[in-house]
Amino acid sequence: MEVYFAQVPGLIERFGGKFVVRGGDPSVLEGSQALPDAVFVLEFENRKAAAAFWNSAEFAPFIELRQSGSSLEAMLVDGA
Repeated sequence: MEVYFAQVPGLIERFGGKFVVRGGDPSVLEGSQALPDAVFVLEFENRKAAAAFWNSAEFAPFIELRQSGSSLEAMLVDGA
């Protein structure tokens, strides 16, 4: 995962994205769902730019690498 964390941030930037949240140790304020070890929130100019990054040939090898060593719940949402 070292390669993933070293190279993916630059790739996100090349697609016009940035990290809004990049950290671990989430805490429950309400609800009973199990929390992940870490949370990452990315911001892109629009939905199309986010999808272009996620579905890109450049990101594909990193998805495979991540899936070999961890699990992820990912979603795309519109912001304010």
